[in-house]
Amino acid sequence: MKSPTTQRHKQRQQRDTRLRIVVTAFGALVLLTLLILIAHLVSQATPLALRPTLTLNHHLYVPAKETILATADVAEGEPLIIRSSDCRISLKTLVKNTLTPFHDYIRPCQYALKVISAAGQNYIVDISPAGLVRVVAVRTLRLQNNIPDNLSSLVRMSAEAPVVSFAVPEAIWKDQQSWSVFLSDEWAVISITTPDNHHVRWINRQNPTKIIEQNFPVDLTVLPLPGTRQTAVLTPERLSFVDIQRGLQTSQSLKEPIVWWQSLPKDRTLLTASGTGEITRWILRNEGGKLVYSPTYRIHLADKEVPLAVRAHASSNALALLTNNQRLLILNRVTGEIVSSTPLPQADTGLAWFGRKIYSYNSAAVSVWKVNYLSGITTWASLFEPQIYEGYDSQQTVWQTSSASDYQEEKYSLIPLLVGSLKASLLALFIAIPVALGAAVYSAYFAHAKLRQWIKPTIEMLEAIPSVLIGFIAAIWLAPMAEQLLFSLGFFLVILPLILFFFALLQHRLSHYFPKLMKSGTELLFVFFGVLLLGFISMKFAPQWIQVLADFIGVSSLTADSDSPLSKTTVVVAIALGIAISPSIYSLTEDAISGVPEHLKHASFALGATRLQTLHRVVLQVALPGILAAIMLGFGRAFGETMILLMVTGNTPVSSWSLLEGLRALTANLAIELPEADVGSIHYQILFFTACILFAFTFIVNTFAELLRHRLRKNAHYG
Repeated sequence: MKSPTTQRHKQRQQRDTRLRIVVTAFGALVLLTLLILIAHLVSQATPLALRPTLTLNHHLYVPAKETILATADVAEGEPLIIRSSDCRISLKTLVKNTLTPFHDYIRPCQYALKVISAAGQNYIVDISPAGLVRVVAVRTLRLQNNIPDNLSSLVRMSAEAPVVSFAVPEAIWKDQQSWSVFLSDEWAVISITTPDNHHVRWINRQNPTKIIEQNFPVDLTVLPLPGTRQTAVLTPERLSFVDIQRGLQTSQSLKEPIVWWQSLPKDRTLLTASGTGEITRWILRNEGGKLVYSPTYRIHLADKEVPLAVRAHASSNALALLTNNQRLLILNRVTGEIVSSTPLPQADTGLAWFGRKIYSYNSAAVSVWKVNYLSGITTWASLFEPQIYEGYDSQQTVWQTSSASDYQEEKYSLIPLLVGSLKASLLALFIAIPVALGAAVYSAYFAHAKLRQWIKPTIEMLEAIPSVLIGFIAAIWLAPMAEQLLFSLGFFLVILPLILFFFALLQHRLSHYFPKLMKSGTELLFVFFGVLLLGFISMKFAPQWIQVLADFIGVSSLTADSDSPLSKTTVVVAIALGIAISPSIYSLTEDAISGVPEHLKHASFALGATRLQTLHRVVLQVALPGILAAIMLGFGRAFGETMILLMVTGNTPVSSWSLLEGLRALTANLAIELPEADVGSIHYQILFFTACILFAFTFIVNTFAELLRHRLRKNAHYG
């Protein structure tokens, strides 16, 4: 029979074993949760690194007597546009993998018929012998089987209501040799080539009576750009752009003759190609308030490889380019980098792009391609290098992910977000380090033990204040008063550590003149009244002194060249963020200083060193790894702070290190844009990539700080 002591010992062992299992299980659960979070972050950002590929879904063929003119998203029930005769254009839809006639657009055989595409929409253009032009949109009309025949005919006829109609001079139309129609939201343009000249007529769609005429010699090649109200004029030696109201805008000499050109939707970008296989991108740029076309990058294809068609993706920076070498290329329209090349099984001449499907077609067949990993068009250059965007005057790093319409260039540069996070964090350290380090040195080294027991917990309690509360106070009180308080706060925060350091130098000499009872703790009274006096001087006189010394008038003059109001500048953000991280830096620094072995201090005193000399040569030297660790952990917290940056800043993503400019940090950007990003979109994946950058940065900083703290403990143990 076991004794009671043995039974209690056994029960205690069993209890310890159960507790160890529970603690181990919860620890493993925490690690598993962390791994799942990391895996989720990486998995959502991984598609950005995958190369886009094309998968052929199926081919669609038309009878030998029919010719494919254009295609819409046939796989989603939109019509394939076919010319079945000189007087008829047929619309066919895909029903059970078979092209089924849907509607015929019929005109007398004397009419001219053509299909054009503008911003992803197909239009049928018919012109009467008298020169009356009608432009009809080909819309998606998927009819259900239970719709009565008479209602079906009404729906079909509604599709033939013209989006615009106008007339051209009958005499010019009778002499035409070729013609083309171009559309924008504001203008409809017809270009007619006659034996004598090129006649270009511009008709305002909102005010059809507003007509502008242009005439060019017949030996020139012209391309109207209705989206920008200019006409590109080409000779073998020069490319010129003529504004419909102001005349010639720019003229550029050419190294090689242009054999192909095509504008992207909205006409802000024009692509040209030479016979040697070099593609040049021309974009509309702002030069002194005037919008002009100028060349940017060049893309080199194979020798004598020439593009046949190009299509832009509606909601990304992807371009699909079809060449005469039976290649289908996908490239980034901003950087010009080719990210995918796919050989085609047949010689196609046309392209259409809808969502994740690309349609390549010739006169007899359509190939439907599925685009895999479209996010792969996001390259390193588009994320981290300056680019020339449409409408900008120079290379810039811009973060701008939302636009009012499709076919806009998306700007995904991460540099403004990284600059914003680093700028706010580093400036916050300039404010937090003197305050936290000074308080830690006093409480851990100079203050009496009883006084330290009151000071340390009080300051550490400030760390429990929610950052959202600090952000709220800063946004409601500090930001509106920035113009009045900015210089006062700056003067106070800079001068206070200097004054304290000066008195620390004199403390040893002045202490001899005070009674013994006043030597311990009375310095706090001097500090309290000194801070009040310094605050009064800062509020009353500092702004005038600084303005006189800096030679400027008014605080608002500082932000005259800035895009941000004074209340949203980096200085205001740094003050709030510096106050938030000061308790964290103080707590760790105080522990590092107080952890210095006493025998090292006593040895220094025994050698005749003063308290200040001991602090400088012994205490701070030994505690330096812990102090650096505290600063790095504070920097990591500032870099990962969200609510203060979200509430206090103007959230303006600008790549400027100026303290009088606004900013947008990585964390604030995630809070702003992630709830509104489409799941699985390029924008969504880039946001997760920024989250990976944020996690990796803070992980590295915190790991290095912990290594420094470990070194401190090791030195303290062996000291």
